[in-house]
Amino acid sequence: MTAILSPPATPTPPRQHLGLPLLVLAAAQLVISLDFNIVYVALPAIDADLGFGGQDLQWVVSAYVVATGGLLLLGGRAADLLGRRRMFVLAALLYAGSSLVGGLSGSAAVLVAVRAVQGVGGALLFPATVSLINTIHEEGPSRNRALAVWGAAGAGGLCFGSLLGGVLVETFGWPAVFLVNVPLAGAIALAGRLLFPADRPPSRRRRFDVLGALTATTGVTSLVVALVRAPEAGWGSRSVAGCAALSVLSLALFALVESQARDPLVPARLLAHRSLITAMLLAAVFSATFSSMPYFLTLYFQTLHGYGAFTTGLAFLLPAVLIAAGTQAGGKAASAFGARPTLLGGMLLGAAGAALLGLALTAPGSGSYAYLLPGTVLLSLGQGAAWTGIWITAAAGVAPADQGVASGMASTALQVGGAVGLALLVGAADSGDGSLAGAGLLDGLRTAVFVIAAGICCGALVSLALRKSPVRTGL
Repeated sequence: MTAILSPPATPTPPRQHLGLPLLVLAAAQLVISLDFNIVYVALPAIDADLGFGGQDLQWVVSAYVVATGGLLLLGGRAADLLGRRRMFVLAALLYAGSSLVGGLSGSAAVLVAVRAVQGVGGALLFPATVSLINTIHEEGPSRNRALAVWGAAGAGGLCFGSLLGGVLVETFGWPAVFLVNVPLAGAIALAGRLLFPADRPPSRRRRFDVLGALTATTGVTSLVVALVRAPEAGWGSRSVAGCAALSVLSLALFALVESQARDPLVPARLLAHRSLITAMLLAAVFSATFSSMPYFLTLYFQTLHGYGAFTTGLAFLLPAVLIAAGTQAGGKAASAFGARPTLLGGMLLGAAGAALLGLALTAPGSGSYAYLLPGTVLLSLGQGAAWTGIWITAAAGVAPADQGVASGMASTALQVGGAVGLALLVGAADSGDGSLAGAGLLDGLRTAVFVIAAGICCGALVSLALRKSPVRTGL
């Protein structure tokens, strides 16, 4: 077989020129995170205005999740082969255009389609953003600092999304949660075109694995659909079983195609990359546990204690600040001690925080927000440190030509882990009386939080599979 030449690594610009490009990359992550959460508080107003029928309203959220989860691998490889700057700009423009249509839409079907297109934009933008960070910044303290800043932007977006959404909906109506993306995404696209290194012409010696992309996208998308539908429709329903069967068949075909492809979508060398595979497992555990906590805390605040959308957003302000602080601490710790101790410490801190939250929910007078503070502090700091450590680990030792697909692999694990985790946690919380409502709600929430703590402990064990890395100086 003729050797395939990988394009040389993008030269690392001088450190004094990294500030503005990193700000743009952090802004892109902020938009992705905001877009994922901001729509939740607008759902009742959307339903009242557009008249979604029955359970169809969930697809305003699910369409985004399904499209993103199914296309991340494709988006990562596209960044490697077609150009990181090209895919970054294209994805940001997709966000801007689809958000404009969403804000002006007058029907439920159009809005669901818009959310799917936004999901496609996310699947292209996320791996392009991560691979740009990992190729602009050399491995070590510089990359660790950049990933910490990027992680802080993402954490802030996830937590501030509810607050911003509440303000926008109450002030301007639900279309504002879409229209706010238009100038943000447009500015990011323009800045990316001006600031990032120009892409090399696509290599004719490297072919795009179309069949692998189709089978992988079908397999992962079907899996995410099954996981999204299962808690509501039931694990034994025809729709869930059909999606699960299609996923298994498609992923089996994907493995067969990849074993014979000249330029596979997922190169075999990456499947043997210990740090990347460990990072994928950690990403799945992280999303199944840490990322599921806001769902249950929102139920606790709004259903049990009657918080409105705006007040719930305020309740998440402290976690947002602490997670951002944790990402910065995680970047510094990884440079000083290595990724393995950073991940282990972050996971153990998070597990302790989740356990304290579970105990707080069982304590007399647990309705007070102050009872949640000790657990919230530990959980949030651990979450931020673990998040930065995961992406440092996923990029470590990966060649520049494979950074896009490596980030796509890790982010696919993140999406699938989140869907699996939330489905299992909802099932665990419902085990008492069959519904997360009424008298059984508090017991269900306690169960879910303790299961989250146990899951984070499993993540700590996974982190031990990492090799000890040499510590780099230059903090």
